[in-house]
Amino acid sequence: MSGAAGARAAAVRRAAGALRTRWRALAEGLHEFYVGPYRRTFAKAQRDEDDLFRMLVMSEMLGVPNPASYYTAELLPVLYDGFHEWHRRMGMERSPLEEYRCC
Repeated sequence: MSGAAGARAAAVRRAAGALRTRWRALAEGLHEFYVGPYRRTFAKAQRDEDDLFRMLVMSEMLGVPNPASYYTAELLPVLYDGFHEWHRRMGMERSPLEEYRCC
C-alpha cells in the first residue's frame, strides 16, 4: 500500500470512528428523550410485575394451592432478598410466613 493510499485508509477509519461515536450519542439522546418522561411509569410497571411473580412463586407458602410449586420452589432463595420490601408494600406489617421471619 502506498503512502497516499495508507493515509486515505487511516482518514476513512477515523471518520468512521467519529461517525460511530456521534451515532451512539444520538441514539442515547433519543433513548433518553423517549424513555425519560416515562421512567417512573416503567419502574412501577416493573415492580408490579415483580410483585405478581413473587406472589405466584410464594403462593404455596401463602396458603394458595399451586400446581407448579415443585418448579417454583427453586426460585424461593432468589426472592427472599426482596421479601421484606414486598410484604411492607403489600400493607403487611409483619411477615405473613411463619417459617420465614424477616423483621
